Amino acid sequence: MDPGADAARVDLELLGGAPDGDDTILLLGPREPGFWPAFTASSEYADGAPDPLDRWSKRLIWALARDWGGTAVFPSDGPPYPPFITWALASGRAWVSPVGLLVHDRQGLWLSFRGAVRLPGRLDLATGIRPCDTCKGQPCRTACPVDALKPDAYDVAACRAFLDTPAGHDCRDKGCAARRACPVSRAYGRDPAQSRFHMKAFHPK
Repeated sequence: MDPGADAARVDLELLGGAPDGDDTILLLGPREPGFWPAFTASSEYADGAPDPLDRWSKRLIWALARDWGGTAVFPSDGPPYPPFITWALASGRAWVSPVGLLVHDRQGLWLSFRGAVRLPGRLDLATGIRPCDTCKGQPCRTACPVDALKPDAYDVAACRAFLDTPAGHDCRDKGCAARRACPVSRAYGRDPAQSRFHMKAFHPK
């Protein structure tokens, strides 16, 4: 079993692993390049039914779980909901950023989870280095036009109000300005169409 290679073959990325009791949680998210074209070519994207990305993710992640002898877990399972943030922080590859969002060693502030696989037993997986510790100027801190993101709070109302303005189209079309400002995010090369999809789901007006 090679979880990283297996996930990559279906345009997902192994974002890290975390212990959970006697088990290991393998965290999975979009892999670039390739994720967005793969999803938009899928039957779930084309069929017009609700929640196409969730359905696509569940189909692929359940297939991986069966191949690996594990069980699939998803952020929408619940309540109670699975502790994805706790698992991410325990993985040694994600940390709290200066703007409160999780930052990943490879994906930066574009980090997102499509699901996870719970495997019996403990696996030794690679850890990373928090990129913010060597980030000069930490541009994420000042990138939000309305200062909605703070280390300990997210002003959702201010964010939504800004998205309704003409100036807010930049974030609606390209994704959150703070996420884009992260140097690791910029290097990861996420397709802007994916960001538009998520922003529309967050703020459908």
